[in-house]
Amino acid sequence: MIELRNLRKLFSVNGRVKIVARNINFTFPTGESVGLLGRNGAGKSTLLSMIAGTIAPDGGEIISTGRVSWPVGFAGSFHPDMTGAQNTKFVARIYGVDTDEAVEFVREFAGLGQHFHLPTRTYSSGMKSRLAFGISMAIPFDTYLIDEVTAVGDAAFSAKSSAILKDRLTTSGAIIVSHAMPLLKNLCTSGVVLEDGRVFYYPRIERAIEHHEHIMSGSLPPWMR
Repeated sequence: MIELRNLRKLFSVNGRVKIVARNINFTFPTGESVGLLGRNGAGKSTLLSMIAGTIAPDGGEIISTGRVSWPVGFAGSFHPDMTGAQNTKFVARIYGVDTDEAVEFVREFAGLGQHFHLPTRTYSSGMKSRLAFGISMAIPFDTYLIDEVTAVGDAAFSAKSSAILKDRLTTSGAIIVSHAMPLLKNLCTSGVVLEDGRVFYYPRIERAIEHHEHIMSGSLPPWMR
């Protein structure tokens, strides 16, 4: 369970106030894969980061039960002088996962070849993202936070990423941010639309996508007129 209680967050950009969350009260259903939709700049990634604990809200609180992931594929915390394998072991130890099993899984999944045993400062951004995604999938979570991660890499890696995500989500929940509507339909059962600091929940992802598409076309969905 992830519950938002009176959650508030705003930014001031060039003298203009941008509201991400205005006193949001909402509980993400336990064990459900929820698509998080909204226009560019609505604050989807910020909301995901607040849930992950990497950005602090201005007010209110976020209460969670179970093990919640960091944003899947986040590559910003690797030690640059440690190899991919060493970074994998470090994260596995933190979460109490067998290090040998984690290293073998990530080595096979990320497909980095000899680079897996080189310092991550030598990696391209794409290689770091593949490593980060592999590590994310090597750790079991009750809820995965996912932000456009399956866009990483070539078509084959993207397909592999989607497949393993779908497998993980048979036993775990997720909050998934993506602009790819087919991906959301494939991975999610329900959806939340973030608009003007408010959230609108729909038990069927198709309904959430319909709401989002009306927003993008500059109109309200029929049931809100």
